[in-house]
Amino acid sequence: MRILVVGGAGYVGSTSVETLVRAGHHVTVYDNLTTGHRAAVIEGPRLVVGQIGDRGHLEHVLREDRIDAVLHCAAKSLVAESMADPGLYYRNNVAGGVALLEAMKGAGVTRLVFSSTAAVYGEPRRVPIAEADRTDPINPYGATKLAFEGAMRWFAASHGFRAISLRYFNVAGATEANGEDHDPETHLIPLVLNVATGEGSHIQIFGQDYPTPDGTCIRDFVHVRDLGNAHLLALEATGEGDPSLEVYNLGSAAGFSVREVVEAARKVTGRSIPARALKRRVGDPPVLVASSRRARRELGWTPRHSSLEQMLTDAWRWRLAHPRGYDDRVAEERERASGSDGHERGVAASVAVS
Repeated sequence: MRILVVGGAGYVGSTSVETLVRAGHHVTVYDNLTTGHRAAVIEGPRLVVGQIGDRGHLEHVLREDRIDAVLHCAAKSLVAESMADPGLYYRNNVAGGVALLEAMKGAGVTRLVFSSTAAVYGEPRRVPIAEADRTDPINPYGATKLAFEGAMRWFAASHGFRAISLRYFNVAGATEANGEDHDPETHLIPLVLNVATGEGSHIQIFGQDYPTPDGTCIRDFVHVRDLGNAHLLALEATGEGDPSLEVYNLGSAAGFSVREVVEAARKVTGRSIPARALKRRVGDPPVLVASSRRARRELGWTPRHSSLEQMLTDAWRWRLAHPRGYDDRVAEERERASGSDGHERGVAASVAVS
């Protein structure tokens, strides 16, 4: 299969590219590199630098590389930013997403997997959350992801798309080549590891009086390797069946508390990791966990790496090997040396500076 991974230079996208290539698929990466990294694209796939809202450019790439299916991982994803600038999120996540759908329609590509979010459910009435539960997002980030799912559903009905949306909460862990390198960083596990490396003085725990076993919030996590495998299985599943949009949750079905994450990180890293308890934040539900029973049953998905210890161990190993994260300047220098114009190139360097 020839697959276009939109957002393939980001954390989730780049690790999914690794999975797809390892499975024998031909991959093209499309990314604007605002939050992704050139050095995150492994050797082999072609990296095309472009905007998701550029319908003409996307259609050209889809036709030129004879793409069979698309994995869409490109989205703005910071909740606080979405509250401060909802227009940015609607332009990128909804308008940009529709431009991708229109480009696919124009190129005759009708197979799509969307890396979505369980934030579409908002504050759940029950846990674990099932796919049929009410969707009521409480921020523009979740709302724009849900809006794009709606567009996917109508493109399936009107233009014969076979599409799958995968909803999940938190992603963690790393592969040998790729890990988390965000600026700003907002995710719990990398923030905890920042303290372990001395980049932060302490980790903040918001609330210790929730109705949970240790009083702190419980959150769902999935290893980035397991998420990549889910993307692979979903892409393969779009090859059969009637036009439709299918939705699957991905998760651990149990979750881990904030205190459990901190304690496990202390054991994995051998560092003290000071923690400071603060008041609850408004809008933080006690438990957010998604049921993945349907994905296990229908896609054959089995999370094999999503124990808390495994996710922390892999993330810590990557952090120690790449203390400065990605250094895009190395890849850019290689590109200039090869005579590329910076718009498209045949091979992306897999370089990280340790």
